[in-house]
Order: sequence, then structure tokens, then C-alpha cells
Amino acid sequence: MTLLLLLLSIFYGRGKTLSSSTVRITNEGVKMRMRVLQPKEKKGLVPGILWIHGGGYMLGGAYMVDMSCGKMLAEKYGAVVVCPNYRLAAKAPYPAALKDCYAALEWMYSHAAELGIDTERIVVGGESAGGGLAAAICMYARDKGEIPIALQLPLYPMLDSEDTATSADNHGRIWNTKRNHWGWKHYLGDQYGAESVDKYASPARETDYSNLPPCYTFVADGEPFYAETLTYVKNLQDAGVEAKVDVYHGKTHAFDMLHPRQEQSKRAKQRLCEAYARYMTRQGDQ
Repeated sequence: MTLLLLLLSIFYGRGKTLSSSTVRITNEGVKMRMRVLQPKEKKGLVPGILWIHGGGYMLGGAYMVDMSCGKMLAEKYGAVVVCPNYRLAAKAPYPAALKDCYAALEWMYSHAAELGIDTERIVVGGESAGGGLAAAICMYARDKGEIPIALQLPLYPMLDSEDTATSADNHGRIWNTKRNHWGWKHYLGDQYGAESVDKYASPARETDYSNLPPCYTFVADGEPFYAETLTYVKNLQDAGVEAKVDVYHGKTHAFDMLHPRQEQSKRAKQRLCEAYARYMTRQGDQ
């Protein structure tokens, strides 16, 4: 799986409108690399996107931004994208990934002037485990009250450490029940199987969804994270937060990344672009 993702990222890593650089920061005494994508031509301040890679908290790296919707948004709309190479759970369980991703958000926010980022248009997104971390970062940022986030894009997010109606006995492609338990076990460490799990580790444990950023996401109806994605969106809506999910048919997790040329993937990306443009235009007019 890791080799497949790497090969796909190399193939889709070609781009003419963006420049790419590597930045290194230190968080909690540990050095972390980040990929930074910037438009080669900027016209005024642009949105800043923290894009968090997936991989079940166990796999992947910042290189995956090259095959992500984060890069697509940067190319199409001229945003700056920061993708952290956060610590993976096999070597550093929760809260290492959360702290690394928040450190990347802090770096992006504090370097906004240098990067040409509009601090009123900060977006946090990601796929799968990266989507779960995106949701967690939005909660963490809200509670800390230091960095305003204008929009969250947690795509088919890995949110719930407990089995749900669609993750309990799932045999879908790419990700399934067995792999899901494997990922959560390593990510949660001592909290795995406990009665109480930190909400920033498993965002489905949150009880207060108020004052979170507007949300757009999509998910396939046959994959493990279908139920928890719908629950997350409903919880946001019940708390008065704008939230929308588009559902597609299929059993392939991360179908948009693995089969980008399929009509369903193209449609999902187009709907994502429409949601992003709508929210960013609204923020830019304020």
C-alpha cells in the first residue's frame, strides 16, 4: 500500500503552477519536515491550507500531498499548502501526530505574511486519518483560541476509535475492519480499549460541536468510515455549524486518490472545489 501511494504521488507530482519546498521545524524537541506548495504567481493574499496526509495513523508521509485534493485546490485556486510529515503511531502514538500537526498550523499562521497567506482564510483538511486529524485540529484550535480556522475539509475521516455500523464488519478495498483496529491500537496506545478516550485522539468522543468551522466532506457508502462521517456532519449541523457531506457508491476507501480518472472521482473533486470556492469567496468578501 505504501509503495502504491508513493508511485501515485510521483506520477501526479508534476505541476506547472506551483513551486515546492521543504521546511524543517522543531516540535517538542523533534525535527519535522513539511512540504510547502506555493503558487508561482500570486495576486494579493491567498488562503492557507494545512493538508494532513492519511495512512491510518501508521503509514504515508508528506509526499502524499502530490496526489491529494489539497494540491488540486492549490493549483486551481492559488492557495498555499503546508503538509506536515507528522510522527507515525508505530513509533510515537497519540498525541504526537496531533501536536505535530498543530505545530505546522502555528508555523503557517506565524509565517502568513512571508507566505502571502490571508489569516482570515485558513483551511484545515486531509484524507482518512488525515481527515480525522483535521477534525481534531479544528477542535484543538477552537479550544485554545489562538488560530481562527475558516473551513474544514476532513475527507472520509477516521474519527471513531469504536466500531460503528459500517466499520465493525467491513471488507472494503484498501481499508477494512482489521486494518482499522490495527491503526487505532497503535495510535491510541494505552487508551486503546479504555472506557474514556481523549476527544482529540478520537474526535467522535466530542460532545460539544459548537463554534467549529464550516465543514465539507465526501465519503463512499461501502467503506468503513461511512457511518462516522455522517454522524460527524450531523453533530455539526445539530450544533448550528454549516456542514455538508456528499455520498458516493462504492467500497473503495480513498477512491478519489486511487482512481482519479473515474467519473465518480471527478465529480467528487468538482463538488469539493465548489464548496471550497463558496466558502473562500465568502471569507474574502468580509
